[in-house]
Amino acid sequence: QVQLVESGGGLVQAGGSLRLSCAASGLTFSRYAVGWFRQAPGKEREFVAVIMWRTLSTYYADSGKGRFTISRDNARNTVYLQMNSLKPEDTAVYYCAADVAPTLSDSSSYAYWGQGTQVTVSS
Repeated sequence: QVQLVESGGGLVQAGGSLRLSCAASGLTFSRYAVGWFRQAPGKEREFVAVIMWRTLSTYYADSGKGRFTISRDNARNTVYLQMNSLKPEDTAVYYCAADVAPTLSDSSSYAYWGQGTQVTVSS
């Protein structure tokens, strides 16, 4: 059974940092691309970042470029999202998702999802 478990969310002041983790089990983690998405109240789920499994290439939404960094540790079956210079508009539930060959920012192309972790940025 595939499981993705996010952690690391919380309440932080604007300008602060958080590091989210996504721990995977039940799949050959090193063969999966892993993405982060977020959903704010009343808004659609949106793409944040993804890291590929073969090339380790990374892609970011414009909203996080220069502030967010996605990385992976295949030995720990974990993907991280380092978020710096956080803004109130970053407040959302953050989800990680995995798939062998996702269409990067298309959430419907990811087979497996975690339950999410809440990030709240106060002004």
